[in-house]
Amino acid sequence: MTSAESGTTVVVVTWRGEAHLTACLDALAAQDRPHRTLVVDNASTDGTATILAAHPSRPEVLRLRRNTGYAGAMAHALDRIDTPRVAWLNDDAAPEPDWLADLEDTLDSQPLAAAVTSRLELPDGSTQSTGVRLTADGHGADLTEPSDEVFGFCGGAALLRTDAVRAVGGVPASFFCYYEDTDTAWRLRLAGWHVVAAPKARVQHLHGASTNPGSPQFHRWNERNRLLMLVRCAPAKVAIRELARFAAITALLPLRRRRPDAANFDPALRLRVLAEVVLRLPRTLRERGRVSRISALGRGAIWDAWAGL
Repeated sequence: MTSAESGTTVVVVTWRGEAHLTACLDALAAQDRPHRTLVVDNASTDGTATILAAHPSRPEVLRLRRNTGYAGAMAHALDRIDTPRVAWLNDDAAPEPDWLADLEDTLDSQPLAAAVTSRLELPDGSTQSTGVRLTADGHGADLTEPSDEVFGFCGGAALLRTDAVRAVGGVPASFFCYYEDTDTAWRLRLAGWHVVAAPKARVQHLHGASTNPGSPQFHRWNERNRLLMLVRCAPAKVAIRELARFAAITALLPLRRRRPDAANFDPALRLRVLAEVVLRLPRTLRERGRVSRISALGRGAIWDAWAGL
């Protein structure tokens, strides 16, 4: 499917996706709405390249020389998109045949919306996400109940206006993995856009097929990128408060006789997160300035409207 025949490019980011990529491509081939499929291969070393070459849908493939993570791959893809809409889809997600049609129709009916999120369901039928909410401490957390409007979209399956994403600075490639979706949603909201949900746009998601939620690496990316997102997008007092809270908890953890047996309570991991945030702080503050220049709404207005809901 060429760009001229479709208004949407579906971007699938894969890394060692041999075990689940075929189901994703099969589901895209079964969509009842025309689209262009672009698969970004993050330098996979398994059978991913063979699957892509042999699949009857003949997806366009961008193979990167190194693994740039989900965020980096999405940033690379954005440079190659000439359709007015871009869909984000995980390689371990299999959308229903009317998924893209539901997303497109919802976005087209909401001229003030720049993004629409899907309903992601786990293999057991339970709901993983109907959108993302903003917690009182600045985390992005999955909603599991339908809602017309949400703070942010889940990057596992969503549709966005291409020009709107570019206008707010694109995808934060340096995040590598996690929070690139919530950060993008926050910047879209600061620019005056809305984010809505399409609960009928259903996707079965294996969740964590490429990464291991709960692992030290997961928590490193998750905690680091949350703090960087807050520096980029949140009111200054919120960003400073959460940085100070993270540092204080890290300093006190070795003094506790008992601490939770979870990677994000490991003092060494938390010190690494703090070191990475500090090293990136000059660049992140420059990025904060760029976000301010494209903002139509105040950071405090967005925080007050959405945090803790």
